[in-house]
Amino acid sequence: MITIKQVEAVYWVARLRSFEAAADQLNTTQSAVSKRIQDLEARYGQPLFDRSGRRALLTPLGEQVARLAEPLLAQRDVLLQTLESPATLQRKLRLGVTELTALTWLPGLVQGIGEHYPKVEIVPEVDTSPVLFARLESHSIDLIIVPDTFGAHRFASQWLGAVENAWMCAPGLVGDAGELPLARLAERTLALQSSQSGMGRAYGHWFREHGVDISRSVFCNNLLAQIGMVVSGLATSYLPRGTLQQMIDRRKLAVLQVTPVLPPLDYRALYREVEGDPFIADIVEIARQRCDFNRTIMH
Repeated sequence: MITIKQVEAVYWVARLRSFEAAADQLNTTQSAVSKRIQDLEARYGQPLFDRSGRRALLTPLGEQVARLAEPLLAQRDVLLQTLESPATLQRKLRLGVTELTALTWLPGLVQGIGEHYPKVEIVPEVDTSPVLFARLESHSIDLIIVPDTFGAHRFASQWLGAVENAWMCAPGLVGDAGELPLARLAERTLALQSSQSGMGRAYGHWFREHGVDISRSVFCNNLLAQIGMVVSGLATSYLPRGTLQQMIDRRKLAVLQVTPVLPPLDYRALYREVEGDPFIADIVEIARQRCDFNRTIMH
């Protein structure tokens, strides 16, 4: 008799391409995952993995089993969701966010999830949005909260909020009062996020639309490092205004009046929708309610 645990083992090894990663996903040991698969192979007398090379690869039968396992496990989750209340539901939520969310409203989101689903285990991942999107595509993450820069895709999507960014520098580098044209801003050393981040991708496109040369830029995908460079007087950068309002009020940072102004950057939740399973949609609604990019960093 085949068991759900055996099906899970095949599915997650196939998805994550690693016995070790599958063991982490299933909260068990690598040897336990191997044993489940070996027992399944022995029961039906056919190999699901080719172990002749350095890495175990799926056989054609293994690929078929892994493909059939996905809807089976999804229906298992639907059944559990039907039988259990939010207060008793036990499952993992693999949640991916970018740095700005992690530094601002992630604590509130975690609190909100805990209040509604107290027994759900949150497995967080903080990375750039292209990395998180690739993880969503590979089924190794359930939900990502990222800048809205991916265009058409096959995932369910919910708008959460927008970030107002402003150009900032050290107070001593403001220069003459008044508006600063974008072309003159580009004469400064700018600390910008690269195209490997969602924000960098969005604003890189905006710079090209306005014909701005950003060749003097220092590229950095770490928000805290960007802030440090700006406060130190080493660079000018676009930074989240609401998040850093206290530093502006304390004159650690100064806002430059640059024209044209930067457009706000929308953030969305992206996830794979499963018919009959409202769990992820519930989490997205909690995220929509808790989203607040005006929170002070780590407040």
